[in-house]
Amino acid sequence: MTLDELDRSLLQLLLEHPRAGLREHARTLGVARGTVAARFLRLQESGVISGLAPQVEPRAFGYQMLAFVHLDLTQGYLDSVVEDLTAIPEVVEAHTVTGDGDLLCQVVARDTTELEHVIQRLIAVPGVMRTRSQMALTQRIPHRTLPLVRAGHWAPTRNR
Repeated sequence: MTLDELDRSLLQLLLEHPRAGLREHARTLGVARGTVAARFLRLQESGVISGLAPQVEPRAFGYQMLAFVHLDLTQGYLDSVVEDLTAIPEVVEAHTVTGDGDLLCQVVARDTTELEHVIQRLIAVPGVMRTRSQMALTQRIPHRTLPLVRAGHWAPTRNR
């Protein structure tokens, strides 16, 4: 899929004003609502837009701590470890990585005692050989994509 200037402008509006409707975005862009709706659907179907759910902050549930935990795995256990990790609610994200470790997990906890308990649960997963953890102190730059959209360096994307 090739993205054009209208796609970029729509993406920028969606990121800057996520609560505005497609009708309002169409008015801002000076195009028909049907055009914006069709572009929006195409961007969703191609995987450019990956979700519409609100982001919920773990702090609202008392999870004051964020840690990054590297997991070293026994070869051949990646899929089963990932499946087991989905049963641990405090694991909010996991990525396979290069370099030291096989998986990098984002883990939340209410305090250090709970963090230790979560790490012990991670170590108990069959196939996990070792963990290394780092606690986040302050988030300096939140997850963001708007600067990428504004930069406008488009490369064709593959349909999924």
